[in-house]
Amino acid sequence: MSLKKLFYPESIAVIGASPNLGGGKLPYYQVLQLAGYKGRLYPVNPKYQDIKGAKVYPSIDDLPEPVDLAIASVPAKAALETVQAAARKGVRFLHFFTSGFSEVGNVDLEKAMIEAARAGGTRIVGPNGIGVHCTQAGVACDLPMSPMKGVGNVGYLAQSGGMTNNFMRMAHSRYIRLNKVVSYGNQMDLRVEDYLEYFSGDDTIEAIAAYIEDIKDMQRFMRVLARTTPKKPVIILKGGTTEKGAQAARSHTGALAVRNDIWSAMVRQTGAIEADNFEHLVDLTMMAVAEKLPRGNRLGFLGAGGGTSVLFTDFATGHGMVLPELNRAAQEKIGTMISNVNTSTVNPVDLGMYGFDFTIMAHTIEAMAEDDSIDAIIPYFSLDFITSFQNAQIESGPHIIAEACRKTDKPVIPILSKFTENILEVESSRIKMTAAFRNAGMAVFSTPQDALASIAGILRWNLIRSELATQGEPEAATG
Repeated sequence: MSLKKLFYPESIAVIGASPNLGGGKLPYYQVLQLAGYKGRLYPVNPKYQDIKGAKVYPSIDDLPEPVDLAIASVPAKAALETVQAAARKGVRFLHFFTSGFSEVGNVDLEKAMIEAARAGGTRIVGPNGIGVHCTQAGVACDLPMSPMKGVGNVGYLAQSGGMTNNFMRMAHSRYIRLNKVVSYGNQMDLRVEDYLEYFSGDDTIEAIAAYIEDIKDMQRFMRVLARTTPKKPVIILKGGTTEKGAQAARSHTGALAVRNDIWSAMVRQTGAIEADNFEHLVDLTMMAVAEKLPRGNRLGFLGAGGGTSVLFTDFATGHGMVLPELNRAAQEKIGTMISNVNTSTVNPVDLGMYGFDFTIMAHTIEAMAEDDSIDAIIPYFSLDFITSFQNAQIESGPHIIAEACRKTDKPVIPILSKFTENILEVESSRIKMTAAFRNAGMAVFSTPQDALASIAGILRWNLIRSELATQGEPEAATG
């Protein structure tokens, strides 16, 4: 069954819609209005006759048409009745925000709901998840932080509603453009492999991120994953990798654990990228959709201060990367704008106090880009000092850097240091610079460790993808 009408519904019913925004449930009716949904929107609730002038229908049976998507915020005790009504009406997709099913041992209720849904051809999203988001369709499962525009290029799948909300908020703050999102909860009916397969074939999605606690059909999941990763990066954060974490997952979504070493081996075999933690998941996603991706492990680093350069070199070496000495032409070009006192042009490049000047930083980036031994360039910006001594450049400086980046096909990956955290002026500078760099297509990080971990993840994906291309389509591992 195609999932197109799930993400691009022409009609939506919100069961349990209310004029009140509280009450322990997401106000889907109001969220859809704020997101700019243009389709036919029907509130359903026998307690109300209208919501701000819009007619409220007492039941699913009373709807004027069989809607493409119904969103149910009803108690678990009313779930079976809701499914039966949706199937009777011919509703295509029914999303349950409600919890209280297999995660608390209520397996028989889930089975009865599936039987009822099958009878009418209705497919169930969830339960126990916050549902679906599609930027282009104006469909949302969270209050939009800004107007939803364009198509976006990132797909996100998550078992957890909280992890979905967190990813969407962090994506917004990192200027990651979301295309489609699914919080799929217990996977009573539609499963992660169904959504992954749809995302795999969606040409508007360039990268897929996922938070996964369990897989219902491991063989099919691995087959779909193996077919997807040669086309686009898939970044996965696995929840429940420890015994205690697995226990928490069972009580959360009824998830069954898989041994972490087996999981890791299978995922790596398909070419997917493993995230170490939630922040790493977001970092890797940002890197995956940057305008230019690193194609090798030879890095050029520039900044102000010897200590930072030394530590960056240590971190890079730990990730299997190298900092080649720049050729003479590059070093001489860098040297034309700085003195040779307390500076180094070798690589890592220590610009000393010149490292707070955006024009000199841009000049150095251009020089490093001309050296064939460099695959990616990492400029380190000391925000504390820039805010103190070069504050006049906060508005214009990032655009000077962006212009230097446009002159090369090599990725430039800025690091904006984060030491002072209690001064609004410094944080304001970070927000402005991040926005300028991200709008220029660059991935932006706060620490060398974060940048290097993300570069390493993308390089592993590129390597495995190349190996798989020479071997033909792989046999997916099974467990």
